[in-house]
Amino acid sequence: MPRKYRYLFGPVPSRRFGRSLGVDLSKPKTCSLDCIFCQLGRTADASAGRKEYVPTGDVISELKDWLETNGQADYITLSGSGEPTLHSRFGEVLEFIREKSKIPALLLTNGTMLYLPEVRRAAAHASVVKVSLSAWDDASYARVNRPHPELRFEDLVEGERAFRKEFEGRLFLELFLIKGINAAPEDVKKISALAKSIAPDRVQLNTAIRPPAEHFAIPLGREEMQALSTLFDPPAEIIAEFKARSGSRFDTGQDAILAMLQRRPCTAEQIAEVFGMHMNEVSKYVGRLTRSQQLATERRDGMVYYAARPDEEEEA
Repeated sequence: MPRKYRYLFGPVPSRRFGRSLGVDLSKPKTCSLDCIFCQLGRTADASAGRKEYVPTGDVISELKDWLETNGQADYITLSGSGEPTLHSRFGEVLEFIREKSKIPALLLTNGTMLYLPEVRRAAAHASVVKVSLSAWDDASYARVNRPHPELRFEDLVEGERAFRKEFEGRLFLELFLIKGINAAPEDVKKISALAKSIAPDRVQLNTAIRPPAEHFAIPLGREEMQALSTLFDPPAEIIAEFKARSGSRFDTGQDAILAMLQRRPCTAEQIAEVFGMHMNEVSKYVGRLTRSQQLATERRDGMVYYAARPDEEEEA
């Protein structure tokens, strides 16, 4: 019988990275930011302190077991319930992946800890690193990302610049654009200038396609994103998935979730508990069902509930 993992999830199909095995080094939701667009909801434990949030030895044990019994994925990705670089020993996990597997290691980070030299050294063990930049000064940083009080915007940018100079792998820079918040052309030009100074291999534009932490985080449309992409040189890549893709594994998962939501509304946390899924997986399914107009959302007592929309035959 396959081992049930506590810190691994997936592999999860990803538009950018194929089939990705997730490695979760956080406790929900521990992060240095509380982004208004976050698909995992509001930050429960805001922190800028680094420590061993989950046992490194147990994570490596699970990775070893997975590599020996399955081991099929396009990437092994440090992501999950919060910011992975807050884990004081995340570099050891990346080292293990690099030494024991031919699968490239991917680090998804918000970049807030890269101002620390020890974090940059640890992150350099990854093959690919994705960092974030969705603001242009401290005021916009506070509005969009709501950082921990100890963090400054200048440290974010300088940390990403320093990492680019030291890192020999591929560096992607992701911008999350929100209507009426940080998507005015004059503001995107400011972010573009900062992105150029960081010099990533790719600049990628995203928007709040999946249900966000805050109801006022309104996504941009495809045409708006395309217009803003030209403000970058070369033009930025649009990674927001405006249309739900079909695929056997996703179709099966979506059908099961939809069937449950036809019976009763549930939160993302309840869906995760019922199906034994990680919240990252749930957000992908729910995002696709919402974009295809199969789900409706309702806020109750600060929680977001999902319910299946009645089909046209039932409404008639």
